Amino acid sequence: MLSRALIHSKDPLTQFGSIDTSDQDSHNACGMGTLRDLQYALQLKIEELRQRDTLIDELELELDTKDELIRRLQDELDRYRTTVSLPGPSAASAATSAQNEDKRRPKRQTVVSESFSPGPATLSMGSHRSCDKKQESERLIQTAFLKNDLLKHLSEEEIRAVTACMYRSTINQGCFVIQEGTVGDQAYVLEEGRLDVTKAGQKLLTVEPEDMFGEPALLYSCTHACSVSAQTDSRLWVIDRQSYRAALIQCGLRRLAHSVELLRSLPFLQSLPDDVIMKMSDHMKETNYTDGDCIIRQGATGDTLYIITKGQVTVTEQRPGPEEKVVLTELFERQWFGEKALWGEDIQVQTGNVVASGEVTCLLINQETFKDVIDGLACDCQQDVQKYNKSNVESGEDPALLASSTLSDFQILCTVGFGEFGHVDLVRLRSNITHFFAMRVLKKKLIVNSSQQEHIRREGRILMDVPAHCPFIVSLHKAFRDAEQLYILTEACLGGDLSALLKEKGFMEDCSARFYTACVAEALAFLHSQGVVYRDVKPENVLLDQRGYAKLIGSRCMKKVERGQRTWTFCGTLGYMAPEILLNKGHGVCADLWSLGVFVFELLSGGLPFDGSDPIKILSATIRGIDQIQFPETISKEAVGFIRRLCSNSPLERLGSQGNRAIQDIQKHKWFEGFNWDGLYKRTLIPPVVPKVENLLESTTCAFYSEDSVEPFTNWDDF
Repeated sequence: MLSRALIHSKDPLTQFGSIDTSDQDSHNACGMGTLRDLQYALQLKIEELRQRDTLIDELELELDTKDELIRRLQDELDRYRTTVSLPGPSAASAATSAQNEDKRRPKRQTVVSESFSPGPATLSMGSHRSCDKKQESERLIQTAFLKNDLLKHLSEEEIRAVTACMYRSTINQGCFVIQEGTVGDQAYVLEEGRLDVTKAGQKLLTVEPEDMFGEPALLYSCTHACSVSAQTDSRLWVIDRQSYRAALIQCGLRRLAHSVELLRSLPFLQSLPDDVIMKMSDHMKETNYTDGDCIIRQGATGDTLYIITKGQVTVTEQRPGPEEKVVLTELFERQWFGEKALWGEDIQVQTGNVVASGEVTCLLINQETFKDVIDGLACDCQQDVQKYNKSNVESGEDPALLASSTLSDFQILCTVGFGEFGHVDLVRLRSNITHFFAMRVLKKKLIVNSSQQEHIRREGRILMDVPAHCPFIVSLHKAFRDAEQLYILTEACLGGDLSALLKEKGFMEDCSARFYTACVAEALAFLHSQGVVYRDVKPENVLLDQRGYAKLIGSRCMKKVERGQRTWTFCGTLGYMAPEILLNKGHGVCADLWSLGVFVFELLSGGLPFDGSDPIKILSATIRGIDQIQFPETISKEAVGFIRRLCSNSPLERLGSQGNRAIQDIQKHKWFEGFNWDGLYKRTLIPPVVPKVENLLESTTCAFYSEDSVEPFTNWDDF
């Protein structure tokens, strides 16, 4: 329109350029008309451009909305793929396996709660919302705890500490305390009123005063399965996850510091290094005595040191003559007896009686444990490293070629699995098509949104820093990164995971279960020798290589724990986690021994000892312990004994808990009688199942990774 207006405005001037003065009026009128036409045309054009700009803005907004929708759907797809089991060696066999999968068996996800460092800032967070409570309120809260299947196992000190952190909240009639499908981090104790618990609109039960609900949220970030709404105006006491954890950690650290202080005060232990004292304090057992209890009897044999932490004892001696007993002395809090038993080679004969005067609490450590602590911390942890360096590990990889490779050097053959943060590709080098690798492609955005950066860092640092290759752990070769993704290159295990094999078989015979348990035990022994706790033993995390040997995969639950120290993160898979993790007692490598026992139970029975659809039931059964579980008749007597020894509620009583002889204790158990451990190291044993790996050389896939903005990733602290 504007161009036409300009043409019309020029034509009269060109056509009538020689108009004489007699036509001036008509010329002026024509000029005014032309100017008005131009102004009108310009306004039309401006309006047209404004409308186009508005339309473009609307289209760009719609496009942005659709892009965001696509991103959200892609994220949801990535998360949904976590429910897909890792395929076996071929796409066809994987599809068949998926179709035949037992649908009654729920997918078991790894739970990793927020990292929690027991520093001054985090340990003080429980007090900022707490408030003073009347005695009746404190009694009500403590009664609710003692009625609760999960929290009734806390000590009196721990219950008092958690109670002190709780704060009051009111809820009006008809309002929701918890809504189904939401994620929470709080638990509640009802003090006044009544609450309705509903699921999908159907009422399940009524919450009465002194009832507690929402307690799984104190352990990890879980989705609420039910809604809770106020039937009447109500008052509640509330505790959040961070405050709960801080209170329990404070209690644990106080107990640990107290026992360390007591040990350090003993003259005959002052020459021991700090790590030995810390480890010894971890192995001390607390025992309570009542008035008149004879703690040591004259003439009996003894091998135990006692340190009095509460009360007093009387030491007497039985002598010949008219006086049957002579009081030698009285010992009080922070004093000790029985110390001679620690140092001698022989068990000591007690020369007197030690009797409790009133209520008495002692810390105990026996001679065998004491020597194990001394010897274990002094032993050379490189023994296992050298053993694995000398083992006959087959490898077709060229270290120099791998070291110089870039991301674009790897050909993508197929996708073999999906995880919470991405997928796994089967790849090979262009220059060596006979050797295969696995490439984990992780989306940074999903990792960051789940606050899992620190756990991914730990896994990478641990696997890259181990001083030797363990044949029972999947090796990490190198890593790359770009703006959006991490690419982690590991060895490929083409036989699929042990979970798929277990689903196919239902359960395993002793000989098969022994083989896979031996592989996992060796992997754990290697990690423990490096001070690493694994925390997520389960069949899904055990892969089979092309020969059928089992290997532990890397896990974001892995963490290096200093000698004598503990870690506090709620981490692992429900049904496999040790009681000390669930109760926030602090844990170390002994937690893996519990999980190994559960692992053996599942291999031999096809199910878990602590299982169910309700997380509370799983958690409560775990805390009650293995002694409350009835074993299937298909599990042999020797295997039952092996599992019970691993799943002792006391971490220090578990088979393999003594660091310097952990794997030897497992090897010597009756269940492993006759097993060829040397053949396992040398890989001369024939595995129970040798996977049928399809000929991947016939693959016609020619996809490669883009090299745009990709760089090697060596410093995991930068992530």
